[in-house]
Amino acid sequence: MDANKRLRYDKISEELTKLVGGRENIQGVAHCATRLRIVLKDNDLADLKAIEDVDLAKGVFVAGDQVQIIFGAGLVNDVYAVFAENNNMKNMSLSDLKTEANKKMNPLQRVIKALSDVFVDIMPGILAAALLTGLSGVLGNMEFVRGNDTLYGINTLINIASGAIFGFLPLAVAYSACKRFGGRPILGIVMGCIMLSNSLADAYAAAQGTVEVTTLHIFGLGVELVGFQGGIIVALLMGFVTAKLDQFFEKKVPEVIRLLLSPLLTTLVGALLLFTVIGPVGRGLSSGITNALVWMTQNLGVFGYSVFSGLQQLVVITGLHHIFGAIEAQLLADTGRNFLNPLMSVAIIAQGGAVLGYLFLHKKNTKIRELCIPSFVSVLFGITEPALFGINLRYRFPIIGGCIGGALGGVVVYLTNLAAVGFGTTVVPGIALADPVGNGYVNYIIAHGVAITGGFLMTLLLGRFMDKPQEDSSGAGNNKLQEKLQMEETEENRIAAEVPEKEEFYGYAKGQLIAMEDVKDETFANKVLGDGTAVLPAEGKVYAPADGVILSVFDTKHAICFQSSCGTELLIHIGVDTVNLKGEFFTVHVKDGDIVKKGQLMIEFEKEKIEKAGYDTVIPMIFTDLPQGRTLEKTAPCDIGVDTGIVAVCKK
Repeated sequence: MDANKRLRYDKISEELTKLVGGRENIQGVAHCATRLRIVLKDNDLADLKAIEDVDLAKGVFVAGDQVQIIFGAGLVNDVYAVFAENNNMKNMSLSDLKTEANKKMNPLQRVIKALSDVFVDIMPGILAAALLTGLSGVLGNMEFVRGNDTLYGINTLINIASGAIFGFLPLAVAYSACKRFGGRPILGIVMGCIMLSNSLADAYAAAQGTVEVTTLHIFGLGVELVGFQGGIIVALLMGFVTAKLDQFFEKKVPEVIRLLLSPLLTTLVGALLLFTVIGPVGRGLSSGITNALVWMTQNLGVFGYSVFSGLQQLVVITGLHHIFGAIEAQLLADTGRNFLNPLMSVAIIAQGGAVLGYLFLHKKNTKIRELCIPSFVSVLFGITEPALFGINLRYRFPIIGGCIGGALGGVVVYLTNLAAVGFGTTVVPGIALADPVGNGYVNYIIAHGVAITGGFLMTLLLGRFMDKPQEDSSGAGNNKLQEKLQMEETEENRIAAEVPEKEEFYGYAKGQLIAMEDVKDETFANKVLGDGTAVLPAEGKVYAPADGVILSVFDTKHAICFQSSCGTELLIHIGVDTVNLKGEFFTVHVKDGDIVKKGQLMIEFEKEKIEKAGYDTVIPMIFTDLPQGRTLEKTAPCDIGVDTGIVAVCKK
């Protein structure tokens, strides 16, 4: 590192240390491919707004109880090295950092995070079931479908598929919970099979009194042999108990007989606890939650609905919203209808309306436009964190406008008796889950229209009294960060004038090309690091998309910085959060400074092993520093090969 760079990074380090509350407030620091991650003893001491204006910083947010500052690929390595050295925290890994962050969580936060982790793991199956249920409901109401043997048969199979997934949901929950709490996942599956065994009376039939229930007497307790269909809470509890039993017996049973005896004891003791303690307690808890929610709808009426939808996004801020997945699943199992889903959906779209309201108030401000538009797009797919933390909470009055809009949407949900037949998705995709009974789809659109309009208008109204003028970063001299960036880009502008009219980038991995917005990571999807495209790989190989030079290969081998022969800089990032693998499963065939040709193999990775470890293997290719005056055109999603097919074009 040359003296000028070192001096610059020292200044950044000194400023950051001061803005996060001083060295004594720093608990740990590490970095991934693009972000400097800092765990603080007290996050309230950090001036996040001021950190946004730190030299070279592209953004800042708090996630996972870490302050994460986006510097970009390559640059973050140097900033981290100086910052960590100056704060005597040079040798901390990401896993160490997460351990420090978890220490700050209180017991309730740990429980909520654990519940979130359980449902995140099985969410693809839940979404599949929910969408299939919605599709079956739509097709089942069409006369020409019922009158056509083939279409009727296909719809019947769709209905069977969706019903099967929901029918075995307790098994999936037990598996995921056992895995999350450190047990062997197969034992969670075994416990789920016991819960749904056909040797037990069906829970729904038993509740209706249409089947005879056998009662056993164990230790003086009457144990009814009834299955746990729909027993989501019971499955959660059993997954936890099974994991702890597995850990206990793995430690206590002698190694010579551990393979045989440990799983036997875990299953035996777990089954006894299931029928004698966990089952009755879980059923009582499930019944209590469902009855409380049903009581709210029957006794509080429109007031209960509007309060829930008005305040739900405030719950998102606390992180407690993750528990709703378990409640929704239980509500569906007990009543067949989920009224919470549309209430949460209108609460979400209302915050989007607040974003549009704030954008309208500052429509001439370039920086506000760049912040609001991607945040609103995320809202359309049920993701409100960028809108909440980037705009509505930051400027205060939009969050109030959004909450009022959400309450108005809740009134419509109540008046139209709107509900969902599944859970797991909201807003635009969520319409597929709406119960079609009573013009459900039309009512869904009306409720969301009222919510977004309410959020928009209330934000405009509140803005007349509470808004403060915002500097337009597009004006010369109005933003010191903009000035710095303009100075740094002088050389790039000169190079851009010399490059050809059109620069083409070819397939860099075999697989399915997808839009950057579809990557399951907010930093990539919201294009914080820049626009680009992504590939769902069919194999574990990454190739050069054009002739160029390797700027840097990350120590963890999961990402590579590439510069084309025309000077365009790219970041190719293999997977999401794969920095945690510390280079395992990756083989690099190039090094810093290598000249490469289009289609040349750069990195190999063991795709199946990475996926088995729980990581998404999507490969984003990001144009991190597009030369001024050039635009990016991307190929529509499709299947691509290597060295065939243009995936992106840079044009003057």
